Amino acid sequence: MTKTPVRLSSESLQDLPQEVSKPAYAREELTPGIVHIGVGNFHRAHQAWYLHRLMNGGLARDWAIIGAGVRPGDAVMREKLLSQDCLTTLIELHPDATSAEVCGAMIGFLPVEPDNASLIAQMAEPAIRIVSLTVTEGGYFVNPATGAFDPAHPDIAHDAENPARPCTAFGAIVAALRIRRDTGAGPFTVQSCDNLSGNGHITRDTVLGLARLSDPALADWIAAHCTFPNSMVDCIVPATGAAEIAAARAFGIEDAAPVTHENYRQWVIEDAFCAGRPDWDRVGATFTDDVHDYETMKIRILNAGHQVLANAGELLGLATIADCMADASVSAFWRKVEMEEIVPHVAAVPGMTPEAYVDLIESRFSNPAIRDTTRRVAFDGSSRHAGFVLPIIRDGLAAGSPICGLALVEALWARMCQGTREDGSRIEPNDPAWDRLKPRAEAARNSPGAWLDQAEIYGDLGTEGRFASGFEAWSSLIWDKGTRTALETYVATGRPL
Repeated sequence: MTKTPVRLSSESLQDLPQEVSKPAYAREELTPGIVHIGVGNFHRAHQAWYLHRLMNGGLARDWAIIGAGVRPGDAVMREKLLSQDCLTTLIELHPDATSAEVCGAMIGFLPVEPDNASLIAQMAEPAIRIVSLTVTEGGYFVNPATGAFDPAHPDIAHDAENPARPCTAFGAIVAALRIRRDTGAGPFTVQSCDNLSGNGHITRDTVLGLARLSDPALADWIAAHCTFPNSMVDCIVPATGAAEIAAARAFGIEDAAPVTHENYRQWVIEDAFCAGRPDWDRVGATFTDDVHDYETMKIRILNAGHQVLANAGELLGLATIADCMADASVSAFWRKVEMEEIVPHVAAVPGMTPEAYVDLIESRFSNPAIRDTTRRVAFDGSSRHAGFVLPIIRDGLAAGSPICGLALVEALWARMCQGTREDGSRIEPNDPAWDRLKPRAEAARNSPGAWLDQAEIYGDLGTEGRFASGFEAWSSLIWDKGTRTALETYVATGRPL
């Protein structure tokens, strides 16, 4: 490894150390086929990597990615990536080794504009056949309590009234499809890559719901011609900070936005692409007509499992998910909830039982090389609990199966949202709805039902006796004797008293 890092760029690729894998294709010969909205670490370590691997094999050279964003903060990522010709250093963190490669599948990043004019124009180009998204679980304008499209959201109302100057990704998609319909360019596929159950169905509902507010005929055209494939995506990708930048430098690369990731990826996709697609299955993706069981296994065991850990970890001052798994009380709590309350509501998929998947996730979460912070995993609990945890509680109630540990998960979340750890240190705001959640969490200290009264999150679950009584008992125990006592009580007895 070199002592003097090389500043990453197309021109400097040849100067990178030999142990760093580089694109085996001429990037200047690539042409765009995909616009991706929401260029974060996960996209660059997952979807862009699969495409990069295809390109290294001499395929998909007309499917290069144009990056895009709709939030002011996306301009920061744009500046960093454009400064290095949209190249990304990917560092794989095996428990006992690391390796690095440079991914070159992205070839541009559009200006981030309030009216999304450049984004709309790019998506309207006939060469663009897929528009993909990673805009987080909370970015689809869905009512968390009902799971339905929320037409009353202020941003949706704005786009309905100003269809040519939208502020959301979905408004921009609708505007671009209007142009493509009118010019004869034809439809494109809208591909969600976020952790949502039925992410394709949700994306379709949001796009069509918004289109109907301003142009019902366009909505009908989109419904008839565009496709919205469901998918399951999986790779643990921590946020980038000083340690990740230093890791790239250790490989001899000066990268403003490197990405670290685990040595595991999975992508299961419904084969529903109205304008063609890359052959991602040639590099490890799975195409299937039945994404649901894969998606349910991953979202319930991994994503809900993350929420089982993260709030307890925050309250106990455990910095990373690996730290949580190394804590005997927290890891025992996690495994008991997984095996007794989550696994019964998960079906097997080809080659994998739910029990074996729990073992796999336990190994992945325990990887100490992955510095995945509890804070990152706990972020936006108002979307993640509603999407990942509460559906399992509803299934448990309907089946008459145990939910006491999941009620404890919700009580820990409420306690975390009060804003202090058990050592008295402050938990910084960590949810878009923090200003609403914190007063509720404060009130729940003496009146636990105040937390469950949030109908926008819990719907009618707050009135379900078995869940409500469990939540209230755990909340009282947490405030009276602490998080660790609550965890150990559950592991020992399965109930709060």
